[in-house]
Amino acid sequence: MKHVLIPTKLSSIAKELLEARGFSVTQDSETPLADVIAAHPETDALIVRSEKITPDVIDALPKLKVVVRAGAGYNTIDIKYARKKGVDVMNTPGANANAVAEEVVALMLARARHIVPADTSTRAGLWEKKNFMGGEITGKTIGVVGLGNIGQRVVKLLQGFDVTVLGYDPVLSAQRAKELAVDIVSLEELFSRSDYVTLHIPENEDTRGMINRDYFGLMKDGACLINCARAGVIDENDLRAVKAGKNLGFCNDVYPKDEAGAKSVADIADIMLPHLGASTVEANTNAARRAAEQLMAYAEQGVSRYVVNKGVPDDLDEDYQMLAYFITVIAHRCLGANRAVRKIETSFYGDLNHYAQWLLPPIVAGLSRDFDAFCDPEEAEQYLEDKGVEYINRQPDPRKAFDNSITIDLLEGDSEVKQVSIRGTIAEGHIMISRIDNFEGLYFQPFGHSLIAKYQDRPGVLAGITSVLAENGINIDDIRSPHDEKGVNSLAVLKTNQAVGESVVRHIKDRTGIELVFAISLP
Repeated sequence: MKHVLIPTKLSSIAKELLEARGFSVTQDSETPLADVIAAHPETDALIVRSEKITPDVIDALPKLKVVVRAGAGYNTIDIKYARKKGVDVMNTPGANANAVAEEVVALMLARARHIVPADTSTRAGLWEKKNFMGGEITGKTIGVVGLGNIGQRVVKLLQGFDVTVLGYDPVLSAQRAKELAVDIVSLEELFSRSDYVTLHIPENEDTRGMINRDYFGLMKDGACLINCARAGVIDENDLRAVKAGKNLGFCNDVYPKDEAGAKSVADIADIMLPHLGASTVEANTNAARRAAEQLMAYAEQGVSRYVVNKGVPDDLDEDYQMLAYFITVIAHRCLGANRAVRKIETSFYGDLNHYAQWLLPPIVAGLSRDFDAFCDPEEAEQYLEDKGVEYINRQPDPRKAFDNSITIDLLEGDSEVKQVSIRGTIAEGHIMISRIDNFEGLYFQPFGHSLIAKYQDRPGVLAGITSVLAENGINIDDIRSPHDEKGVNSLAVLKTNQAVGESVVRHIKDRTGIELVFAISLP
């Protein structure tokens, strides 16, 4: 690897470190991206920040081997196309965490004390002290959505304010939450109780529009939403509609495009910043240093720990990765979507045991929306470690003739352990869930819309479920209803022609008395 191109404003430390190791480096943040790319077709590696790396950019660099994002988010890089072209994409998670976390606290304080309008007023020669009566952060309840590097740093910075912190994170263990002094709750509870809600989740197909009117409507009058994550995670029109009838604050630092021009949220945002989250000298230097160090390790030692779009071995059927993802999603719902997973145990049977590490990323992605299944196994392990989740891959029992099958167990709790165990396989080219806990021989395809219920066996329960579905115009395409080996409990898996809404699920619970019943839709 000879030539590195840095077409972005980044600390010179990256260029200095790389040149000291013999790399040829061009750093040019003034020339338009397309032009600087065209001028350097010899480029082997790119280091970027928020620049959009599209298929056209990748195609214009025939020697390109790796793109390093100096920062955590990589939604501006077409990682799938990069993979097709044999280009690795790396990020530098955590490098900007403190900068973004400090910005969140700054926005809380600015809004609480009316810093921006008070400054404008006073500069105009006015003395409107009575108009700017503020509030204090101390004693308030803060909701943190997503407890990764940035979310956890926000929690630590807030400790000096004597606040109550609520967290939503489907992966963070109970022990790690205890260490952070965070009360893990559902999204509904977080939004309804918090005085401030700060978002720290990535934008992807699962999270786009995730924060919508269902949650805005739960917020207390006078509460404030802070978005320093990604613009697409909130439904802007829903926020606008709810704000029209409720006093809600909104502080924003992220937009669909990082560019000059009118911003669509200008009418609903109390404070708007031009994506300054990572714009500190320290963060810029940290990200530049990390990018250079990772690139050197990649080029010189083949270290690919932070590659986020690793392919899979040619002889591993990618359907098994999808199977691992589906099993985990269903297991987590069976355990309780808001319950913190303490331990993951897996068994990979047949030839799959040779590919155990490659099946871990989709398992982690099945637990958390903010983990990308394209990430490498080492990053998946580090992610679980950071969340306080123990991972054990059991050696399969050769006496069990399961062929190529996957068993995933999720455990939560310390003194009173709750466990869910699901096995799946691929039969005749179809992904199948073959067992849920003690209910064997299911063999249902998890694609599409399903309703799953577990209950103590008694007459009329299944009829109650189907009648509620019928009353709501939902057709049933398939039913599996096995008993456990003792004949005490039953499981019902119903495939439906449309998604089953939460109101229908609540109706089923009310009519049948079933505690564990949930709807799930999988692509």
